[in-house]
This record gives sequence, C-alpha cells and structure tokens, in this order.
Amino acid sequence: MTLTQAEKAAVVTIWAKVATQADAIGAESLERLFFSYPQTKTYFPHFDLSQGSAQLRGHGSKVMIAIGEAVKNIDDIRRALAKLSELHAYILRVDPVNFKLLSHCILCSVAARYPNDFTPEVHAAWDKFLASVSSVLTEKYR
Repeated sequence: MTLTQAEKAAVVTIWAKVATQADAIGAESLERLFFSYPQTKTYFPHFDLSQGSAQLRGHGSKVMIAIGEAVKNIDDIRRALAKLSELHAYILRVDPVNFKLLSHCILCSVAARYPNDFTPEVHAAWDKFLASVSSVLTEKYR
C-alpha cells in the first residue's frame, strides 16, 4: 500500500499537530479500544486499565512514539517498525486484528481533536497510512 506524495504530506502535516498531544491521544485511543473492543483487554491483565491510569498513559505514549517513528520514516515503515513487529508477533503474540482496531481508534481520536483539519482527504490518507503500519506490524505472522 503505497502512499502518494499528497497523502504523505497530509500525514506529516497532521502529525505535527498530533505530536504536541501524542501522549493524551495515545491514552484516549487505548481507552476507546478497550471500551469498544473489550476482548483486547486480555493482552493487558497486569495493567490498570481505568481511564487516565499511569499504565494506560504510558502504553499510549509508546504507541504514539511508534506512530511517530513511522511518520518520520514514512518511506520505509517496514524498517522503522521491524523490531516492534517481531515483538508483537513472536513474544507478545498479539492477534493481528487488534492493530486494525487500534488504528480505527487512533483515527477517531485524531479526528475528534482536529475536526477542521481532518478533511475527508486527510482521513483517507491517515487511514491508508495506519493500514500500512498495521500491515508491517503483522508481517511476521505470515
């Protein structure tokens, strides 16, 4: 799934705004994930998953750091996320569908925070970008 130059520009432009609130958006995205898809909580039995918990904020921050790495390396997401892909496939054994679910929650969180900037074109670009991230993270499962 190759992004066009216009799509890459849209992703990078919105990321510049998202990066300033990345921790909050990451935590909010995880809260959305766990509320909307409670089966995803099974991967976090040792976490306090209550709204605003330190563990939720910490993991949300890690998620958004990875998204930031993917944005920074938008032309080679595979290389940028290779270790994370291996971790989730071989060590954590996360069900690959969860990456798509989290991507959807990230889209919702970003759209809610930046409604004027999140045009249909930007939405499509971010959806394609996050689908690429999800694809890279699930490659090791194949």
